[in-house]
Amino acid sequence: MNKQNLLVYDYNILYDILYELKDILNFNIKKISRKDLNNTANKANNLVISKSDLNIQNQIKISQTPIELNKLLDQLNIKFLKTKIELQKNIKIGKYILNLNTRNISINEKSLVLTEKETAIISFLNKSKKAIKIEELQSEVWGHKSKLETHTVETHVYRLRKKILKQFKDNNFIVSSKKGYFIF
Repeated sequence: MNKQNLLVYDYNILYDILYELKDILNFNIKKISRKDLNNTANKANNLVISKSDLNIQNQIKISQTPIELNKLLDQLNIKFLKTKIELQKNIKIGKYILNLNTRNISINEKSLVLTEKETAIISFLNKSKKAIKIEELQSEVWGHKSKLETHTVETHVYRLRKKILKQFKDNNFIVSSKKGYFIF
């Protein structure tokens, strides 16, 4: 995910202070005008900070001054973290929805609880636009850096396919080919 953006609206002194700290912040900082507000405020990676209530979803209103900078930065980082978690919550994978927080995959009214590794396998395969070799899954999902002779990947994929087939009657969710595994 890209770095998140703090958009400062109608609060020049706060913008100047935060801009001085931009190299140590975990987010980008930008000053925006009223015209820019409508175009950028409700985008997923943006958080607006201002003195007035703007009636937008991703906003922090500063109503009391002076501001304790460390408390403000904590508040901003918490808000950004909550937004990031919310954005990562549901991922569309073909006709399925994968909730990374609950490790639940669903379609229509049916759902299936996955293990942490099953979720990691599906998520990694989904991010790739090509077939993934067993060795790459070993390295990226399990963290095995050496070429171990193991059937861990095959066993996990086999069990995952079996669970998906049983719950959703889908025999083609994870497909294997000579080039590796991929999500259909």
